[in-house]
Amino acid sequence: MDFAFTQEQEELRREARAFLEANPEAPLSELRELGWLGVSVPEERGGGGLSFLDEAILFEEAGRALYSGPFLTTAVVLPALPEVDEQAWSIEVDGFVPDLLHVDRVLTEEMRSVPAEGETLATMDETRPLGRLTSSDGEALDGEWEPVRLRLLAALALEAVGIAQRALELGIAYVSEREQFGKKIGTYQAVAHPLADTYVETELARSLAYWAAFSVAEDEEQAPVAVPAAKAFCAETAVAACERSIQVHGGIGFTWEHPLHRYYKRAQWLDAFGGHAAVQRAVVAAALLD
Repeated sequence: MDFAFTQEQEELRREARAFLEANPEAPLSELRELGWLGVSVPEERGGGGLSFLDEAILFEEAGRALYSGPFLTTAVVLPALPEVDEQAWSIEVDGFVPDLLHVDRVLTEEMRSVPAEGETLATMDETRPLGRLTSSDGEALDGEWEPVRLRLLAALALEAVGIAQRALELGIAYVSEREQFGKKIGTYQAVAHPLADTYVETELARSLAYWAAFSVAEDEEQAPVAVPAAKAFCAETAVAACERSIQVHGGIGFTWEHPLHRYYKRAQWLDAFGGHAAVQRAVVAAALLD
């Protein structure tokens, strides 16, 4: 089996990276115009007709660019919808729905599509109008929640790989320029070795993440084990990569002006969302001991 990326996949990565580097805060509508939201949706349903393995490249690049829009959750949920609506988007706010009066239907955690009926709430932040959903009757979506959950966890693992990669790049760039005692600080073992550890762990994490993506794309029996294993290791790798990068940056790494704290916060969120690493390892252990 050939585990190398195809020429088309490498081109997709280059185009995604170039776009996100030039437009890190691009609205979701621009990603929709690029066709990113429905990459793995079948062509007969209006999607790109590619596999989840192709889509995985976009998740990793979105993590590297620290894209803040709801791309990941939207792209993960769209294939589960009975009809793909290119105007759909996803956002998580416990108990409330943003812009409720401007949407037609809401997808609940129970995988039911319910009418967007409710009331607008008064909020201090006028830029984020919230509504309380009052309708409970809705259409149950075809299929089960488990395939969507596996796609989500795999996508989170891939985004974590992108974060780890960028934290490593920022660390290498800094220690290659910063001088202390007449030498680049990257020449000191105490500085270089933590970044070497990050490199090794990031490569391992990338292999695990794409193994999980392949398992999901091919609906392999090993997917329920591959995905939580990848989520656990990749999320921890992202957290550790950010911590080491902050450390080698010294004082500037702790400042608000430097972007590392944003990567670190996202890595911490990725570790927690969907279950911490300990929870994921318990799933793997239970499957192996069954």
